Amino acid sequence: MLPCGPALSFVRCLVRKKNVSGESLEDSKLCRCLSTMDLLALGVGSTLGAGVYVLTGEVAKSESGPSIVVSFLIAALASVMAGLCYAEFGARVPKTGSAYLYTYVTVGELWAFITGWNLILAYVIGTSSVARAWSSTFDELLGKQISHIFRTYFKINYSGLAEYPDFFAVFLVLLLAGLLSFGVKESAWVNKIFTAINILVLLFVMISGFVKGDADNWKISEEYLINLTAVTKNCSSYENVTSIYGSGGFMPYGFSGTLAGAATCFYAFVGFDCIATTGEEVKNPQKAIPFGIVVSLLVCFLAYFGVSAALTLMMPYYLLDENPLPAAFEYVGWGPAKYVVAAGSLCALSTSLLGSIFPLPRVIYAMAKDGLLFKCLAQINSKTKTPLVATLSSGAVAAIMAFLFDLKALVDMMSIGTLLAYSLVATCVLILRYQPSLSYEQPKYSPEKAALAASERESAVSESQINMIQEKHFSLQALINPSSLPTEQTATTVCFLVGLLACLVCGLSVLTTYMNHSIANLELWSIGLLAGFMTSFIVTILLIQRQPQNQHKVAFMVPLVPFLPSLSILVNIYLMVQLSGDTWIRFSLWMALGFLIYFAYGIRHSLEGHRSNGDDESCSENSGLQEKNPVEEVDEPENANESDQFLAHERTSEC
Repeated sequence: MLPCGPALSFVRCLVRKKNVSGESLEDSKLCRCLSTMDLLALGVGSTLGAGVYVLTGEVAKSESGPSIVVSFLIAALASVMAGLCYAEFGARVPKTGSAYLYTYVTVGELWAFITGWNLILAYVIGTSSVARAWSSTFDELLGKQISHIFRTYFKINYSGLAEYPDFFAVFLVLLLAGLLSFGVKESAWVNKIFTAINILVLLFVMISGFVKGDADNWKISEEYLINLTAVTKNCSSYENVTSIYGSGGFMPYGFSGTLAGAATCFYAFVGFDCIATTGEEVKNPQKAIPFGIVVSLLVCFLAYFGVSAALTLMMPYYLLDENPLPAAFEYVGWGPAKYVVAAGSLCALSTSLLGSIFPLPRVIYAMAKDGLLFKCLAQINSKTKTPLVATLSSGAVAAIMAFLFDLKALVDMMSIGTLLAYSLVATCVLILRYQPSLSYEQPKYSPEKAALAASERESAVSESQINMIQEKHFSLQALINPSSLPTEQTATTVCFLVGLLACLVCGLSVLTTYMNHSIANLELWSIGLLAGFMTSFIVTILLIQRQPQNQHKVAFMVPLVPFLPSLSILVNIYLMVQLSGDTWIRFSLWMALGFLIYFAYGIRHSLEGHRSNGDDESCSENSGLQEKNPVEEVDEPENANESDQFLAHERTSEC
């Protein structure tokens, strides 16, 4: 083989893929002790955090009104699209790493590092912000005595830093980091207890809302709201007064307000992805991970839907504030119930905090194990079977951020990491489904199956040979009427179309975000551009749909491919474009630090790089899901049992 030029060799290093074809479920140093119920509790606890106690009031008052229930429904459908993509990869590649691993296997090393690096940022900021929220909520119950003492004796007067150091938040983060270091089984028990209390409190809120609620709160007239606005503004006359609370009824701010509320509510469903990091710690991951993700999203939607309906029935939406549930119980004369709500809020914050800090060391461990981060972070404690160094170091970083920094300006950066991960996982599902062969999972050998496989291979060989002759050169005919089986040509075509789809989505999102006034005024150029983007988007999806899919089956597969993953990409990129310019500047600085680490350390210490150098003198591209040539495939039944991969009997580590 001729040696590659330096530039080509460098590019191949960036796009090399993780090879998981030689690994099995048994290849794990972590403790495989989590049950499906543990995963469900982890997903629900992480997702159903403080948002249900705070977000519902803010969105109902300013954006959706009583139609917040519809906003949560739309947000849930958008989140489910991302959740289904995670679920399929959880069934295909049940290993630690979540979106980082899925991207590494399918797209390549550079995008995998970008994904993992941003997940680290998202989980660190999430942990720190939830710890401060827990401290603030507890301080509210004590009449703000803790914050008064800190402001008096430890006040900080520097821009970008917090008003005072939060010692209580530091204690919380270090306590949970220590709990996770002690063992994942113990952490799961604590999480289940707090999640159960949270669910019981929310059931109490829902039942109370339907008992004490008034359907007239969903039928408030516009005339009443105009009079209320006039009184609020101290207007002497009711003429020419416009209601600041919308037009009343079920959708006081119109359907556009309901959609705006759905965009905000989408973030309430963030957190289920922590389930995907447990691939090496859960029993039967190929079934437990998809089940945990889908069911946890369903439970969270029912909780958000029920609480928001109960809240807007108990109290008119225009009276809600940032602490809506205690105010609603005061409004209906059940004042003491606010203590029940406070207990539920603290439990929700506790599970949300655990859900933020739990996946953080596992992503760091996966990246360090692959050589992209420092190897010391991949050390596993021999007794607890947990990534001890990664857990303690990540806990220390999150504690420092919670201690000193004003996190309000950084929370939007958490959204970039999460949405980017969602987009890349959906992209990976699209690419993976159209690959010609997936060899990382093989069925157990039996004579009947071997005979059937042999006959199928013969037909595949003949058709593949015909396809290679027919598709030697790209043509429009091959694009519109491809072969019935996936080939290298069709797989390359899909990769190109998916890249084009991402560019079209970016253009469409920028256009509808920054040129919305021109579109609303029906300016010809903007309408033409919008129509062009929309038409190209639809045509690209239809062209992808025309290509042959791989027929390999796994425990869970996303339905309606390529439509659902494409819509998921559209939703996620659109929400990313909505973020402010300052957020993108901070994101760029974080990425600059990440690229410095990757190009100075990761690219030279990459485990896949060492593997490829061992097999070939050049930095050749490693296929994460190895592709086989049907012509060269040989029956080896005597080795079939040895090559059962990801379907082997599980061997649970003793913690």
